[in-house]
Amino acid sequence: MSSEKQKNESFEEALERLDQIVQKLEQGDLSLDESLKLFQEGVELSRFCTKRLTQAEEKVMKLIKTEEGKFKTEPLDIEEEEE
Repeated sequence: MSSEKQKNESFEEALERLDQIVQKLEQGDLSLDESLKLFQEGVELSRFCTKRLTQAEEKVMKLIKTEEGKFKTEPLDIEEEEE
């Protein structure tokens, strides 16, 4: 996938295309060249989706009540929340 196409593609579209690629590869009826081409496209889509998820995660904030009773926001630390 070209970087120009990635700029115009939504996360959902990329994820849907990645799912289609996985299904085609799992069928096992493609030539080696076709499989490699789809695999490469899948890797690029996976990277794109991971990047978009990371960007979204960085935007997620949590609301904290201070000792003075006021509220402030700070980045959500997922690892901290899981513990």
